[in-house]
Amino acid sequence: MIITRTPYRISFVGGGSDLPTFYQKQMGAVISTTIDKFIYISSHDIFDEGVIRLKYSKMEQVSSPEEIQHPILREVLRQYRPNRSFEVNSIGDVPYGTGIGSSSSFTVGLLHNMLLRQGKMPSKKRLAEEACEIEIGRLREPIGKQDQYAAAYGGLNLICFNPDETVTVEKIMISRSFRHQLEHSLVLIYTGVKRSASAILDEHNKGLKSGGSHSIQAGVVDMVWEFRDALANENLHKMADVVDRSWQAKKSLASGISNPELEAIYDKARSNGAMGGKLLGAGGGGFFVFMLEPEKKASFLEGMKDYRHMKIKFDAQGSTAIFTEENGND
Repeated sequence: MIITRTPYRISFVGGGSDLPTFYQKQMGAVISTTIDKFIYISSHDIFDEGVIRLKYSKMEQVSSPEEIQHPILREVLRQYRPNRSFEVNSIGDVPYGTGIGSSSSFTVGLLHNMLLRQGKMPSKKRLAEEACEIEIGRLREPIGKQDQYAAAYGGLNLICFNPDETVTVEKIMISRSFRHQLEHSLVLIYTGVKRSASAILDEHNKGLKSGGSHSIQAGVVDMVWEFRDALANENLHKMADVVDRSWQAKKSLASGISNPELEAIYDKARSNGAMGGKLLGAGGGGFFVFMLEPEKKASFLEGMKDYRHMKIKFDAQGSTAIFTEENGND
């Protein structure tokens, strides 16, 4: 049996600039961190002959990868099917469609698991690149590259997306005391809405391709450098201001990013002491991330008690193997 653990992520600023319709014209950049919420992928050989058994939100049992309904499982297992009959299980700490990169974390974790079954120790770069190839290249999803790199590398990073299709990942170093302060300043508030990002991303891509929203997205990228400077200066108020301004800009990139119900949640959070915040992922639902002064967290949570919340800590490892046991995979 092999078990991989792959983190989800929150993005502070720069989202959308990882789409090729933007970075092929101008370098994109994102600052994000992985968090202590994970997807676990386990695989093991089974006795039944000629069987692939899959357990995720559904259950499938097939005889070949081509028969698999789940698109990511199908594409990964087409390339990395083990020689024996086997079973794959996935368990996530947070549901799909909530804006924290779960789909790409699943892809990275599955790739990691299947490569380990072949006796390979993939680099973080390989995991990220192959996950992008599967989701964007083969499945033609209208998504960007930030989630795959975040999940594979882990940690607090500046990730840059270059016009030549290369990606650079720069670790952002902060003091231990400020990391704790930053962790305590963050709260995720669940909107109660799970959504597919495809329609929003399609509209966003069309706007970038036509040039109509390129300048807005470029302005969001400019805020990445402001946020990095605020991080270096350990200035929570400035960081929150940048996050807030980036959210205001992002809402104009596609019609489905926000709506009156989401705006009501945002306004309530601000009235209860949040310094700034944004909806995670493409928009339309999922989680808001809010920044507040740590000493005001208790009163904030009391004021937002009608909504489910999630406290987080940062993850520094990225996708890892947490259990490996030889069971005759030679």
